[in-house]
Amino acid sequence: MLIFMVKKKRVVVKYILIRGVRVMEKEFNITGTCIPEMHYMVDISNKLDKVFKLVQKGKYFVINRPRQYGKTTTLYMLERELNKNEEYLVCSISFEGVGDLIFEEEHCFVRAFLEIIADSLYLQHEDLASFLEEEKKNVVTFKDLSKAITKFIIKVNKKVVLMIDEVDKSSNNQLFLSFLGMLRNKYLLRNAGKDKTFHSVILAGVRDVKSLKIKIRPDEEHKYNSPWNIASDFDVDMSFFKEEIETMLDEYVKDKGVQLDKEYFAERLYFYTSGYPFLVSKLCKIIDEKIMPEGKLKWKKEYMDMAVKKILEESNTNFDSLIKNIENNNKLKEMVKDLIIDGNKISYNMNNPIINTGMLYGIFKNEDNNLKINNRIYEQIIYDYMSSLIETSTDVGFYNEKSNFIREDGNLDVKKVLLKFQQFMKHEYSEKRKGFLEADGRLLFLAFISPIINGTGFAFKEVQGGEEKRFDIVITYNKKMYILELKVWHGEEYHKKGLMQLGEYLEQYGLSEGYLLIFDFRESKGETGKIDEVNVKIGDNEKKIVEAYC
Repeated sequence: MLIFMVKKKRVVVKYILIRGVRVMEKEFNITGTCIPEMHYMVDISNKLDKVFKLVQKGKYFVINRPRQYGKTTTLYMLERELNKNEEYLVCSISFEGVGDLIFEEEHCFVRAFLEIIADSLYLQHEDLASFLEEEKKNVVTFKDLSKAITKFIIKVNKKVVLMIDEVDKSSNNQLFLSFLGMLRNKYLLRNAGKDKTFHSVILAGVRDVKSLKIKIRPDEEHKYNSPWNIASDFDVDMSFFKEEIETMLDEYVKDKGVQLDKEYFAERLYFYTSGYPFLVSKLCKIIDEKIMPEGKLKWKKEYMDMAVKKILEESNTNFDSLIKNIENNNKLKEMVKDLIIDGNKISYNMNNPIINTGMLYGIFKNEDNNLKINNRIYEQIIYDYMSSLIETSTDVGFYNEKSNFIREDGNLDVKKVLLKFQQFMKHEYSEKRKGFLEADGRLLFLAFISPIINGTGFAFKEVQGGEEKRFDIVITYNKKMYILELKVWHGEEYHKKGLMQLGEYLEQYGLSEGYLLIFDFRESKGETGKIDEVNVKIGDNEKKIVEAYC
């Protein structure tokens, strides 16, 4: 095996020479369809088996998942599998890039549909493509289209599987809904032995087409019916489990000869991403192409956190969509804040339209019937977004000049940060302290500290539920770790308990010093402005905790 490179306009394309044949080197893919011969992929055979069984049974169903969740790749891999079986003919199409004109008139839509099907078949089945082109000339209405589909199915004499990707573009269009209604009617007639139609129909997109409604008759404004209530449930979990991530790393190691701790990296990838396909591949791609030195072929454990830091610093369409979807829906925005900033427990309820919207966008997940943010990467993106809103509306720049908080050895002086934050609070928020801090105190501190650590450090934030609603910040700065805990004063008993919890947290990370920021709203004996040091004993070890009251 010989590896060589070709330079094109500053882009280095790597090839592998195998038995005299030039093959493009595999890579981690984050755009478009994953191809096994070109990309490192998770083994999704178990998931495909479940989808294949639905097709075998002649089911009509919808794969509705968030953007970049593997829908198109799943359809592609399913098509490859079906094509191995002479029993099936696959018509795989997409409404992406077809323009808007086909959705304006019935005759435009029905003819365009047959043309798109013909185009998808042309290379492998020229005779069938020509047949559909001829049929297209006589098709004007949905009734005509229905007859043409029946003729096509009879001519093929196989189980025809129709896959339609990117249905979101058309899903709110009356003509498309009427088209689904026609397919539904043919499905019911087929089951009654009165028609021939597609064996299985698969729709893929972000929205759940089953929830869409179509007017029964145009003149009856308030009477609606679902055009797709025949669809079977699609219960396949398309996120990657830790064991599935290991299969991709196995392939990568075998193909490229990289040394890595598979168990460690699979576990950490799952920890940060909860198996969100785009994020898993993206983090691997960052380590492979941007962090691992050229020619070293070894993943060090610290590369994982470095990759997380890099992904949180970059802009991509996935994160842009995440923020846009939150920004454009105030009720969703408030629910997100309730979860990750205020630490409120919200039960999962699929009938709640706000929860349902958040699930469609991939913001939420259902964890043991409790609503959670989909993954830790998304949590950090949302923290940064919400704290930036506070930062841009608050005059923090005068107080948090980075150079003031860096020691001579390059490490972070967290105690100095807390002292300056106290000063900032006294000068800027003495009048509206309580009302503001109860709602936005955590975000305000994040806005204060972000410019100090950005560039050199990385802060991982996580709210801890329970009565105290602790908010933990784990900072890695200049390869040194610092743990801060933010919480509201809830009495002496809770305070002592909290000190022990923080001490145990420090012990877990092998640290001797931690920091506690307390928002104290006591009217008579508040400790606002106080900074103190206390020691707690955890086993045989003593931990120093710096306390700051605001």
